Amino acid sequence: MDARVESGQSDLVRMMVHYMGWANRVMLAAAAELPPEEIVRKRATLFGNIVHTFNHILVIDDVFRCHLERRPHGYAARNTETSPPFDEVRRRLEDMDRFYIEMADNLSVGELNEEIAFEYIGGGDGRLTRQEILLHLANHSTYHRGFIADMFWQIPFRAAANDLSVFLRDAWPHLRR
Repeated sequence: MDARVESGQSDLVRMMVHYMGWANRVMLAAAAELPPEEIVRKRATLFGNIVHTFNHILVIDDVFRCHLERRPHGYAARNTETSPPFDEVRRRLEDMDRFYIEMADNLSVGELNEEIAFEYIGGGDGRLTRQEILLHLANHSTYHRGFIADMFWQIPFRAAANDLSVFLRDAWPHLRR
């Protein structure tokens, strides 16, 4: 199957990267409403708590940013052993989302189709196009926001909806150029 972007498809990549940033902001804002002890409370989940799950999203975004910039990332694992404070993770993840949004808004179709060679943290060679990396990151963050939503329900706390359909209705019409 040919995964190259055709001229009209670049809008889909751009939309998904904008969605990633918007949905991350929704969930980060919700987490900021919680008492600080709830953000770090140990829970039966993959990364142990809310902030460490956000930190994992940030680490993977940073790893792939380094791949895209063709420089070493320095990570030995898919998350750091401990997380920085929530406010720092929030700021860095919002900055990272802005980086990816700007990138997606400015890449040509040819650049989206460019293959990037890298080594996976767990070992093995990887080779993805810029488009595939951006779509992977959008999908990856969605997956882990689901874990965060589950932790919110355990508190119990209800965050605003961050579904793609809500983004398409409420945010995307204002972000299109």
